[in-house]
Amino acid sequence: MPAKETKIEKLEREYIIPLREKCRVVPRYKKTPKAIKSVKEFIAKHMKVYSRDLNKIKLDKYLNEAIWSRGIRKPLHKVKVKAIKEGDIVRVELVDYSEKLKFKKLREEKATKVAEEAGKKKKAKKVQETPKEEKSSDENKDGVEDKKEEKEKKAAVIEAGKEMEKATARQSKHTPQYAGKMTKQKHLVRKALAK
Repeated sequence: MPAKETKIEKLEREYIIPLREKCRVVPRYKKTPKAIKSVKEFIAKHMKVYSRDLNKIKLDKYLNEAIWSRGIRKPLHKVKVKAIKEGDIVRVELVDYSEKLKFKKLREEKATKVAEEAGKKKKAKKVQETPKEEKSSDENKDGVEDKKEEKEKKAAVIEAGKEMEKATARQSKHTPQYAGKMTKQKHLVRKALAK
């Protein structure tokens, strides 16, 4: 029986989501979390997410940062977003970036691009450096060079072991000795005076 090919429909839409009315009714210290939740609810309603499951809606980190930009007490009053539905999951991205977010996004894209190029160079270097099996010219002779190579390998292994010991010692030096253990209280708890 041949496997059925299911085409995942990609649905893209842009919305301007009003947040002021939804956030008005909650206390000041909960306004921005409510704004985030109301964005998800709006997208779930308009993008027809099955059973309005908010876990299937993924917000872009720049959208999250834009909503949180003014703190927990004063979220944005409205936000323009682009929603992309692929299968069950809906990704929501910010459309209008502030100047600060534009520069941050450019900086991160540049960093990822540099990292990818470095990874490609490293892979290319590994491919070029893969040593071909070469037979040593000393096989049929007295074996003096073979012994030197073995000694060098042993010395390298011992040196690597010492480096690892130093690293673990350095690490344990910076971790508290009581980590993971319950400690006694340092100060006695004051009890009521017996009368």
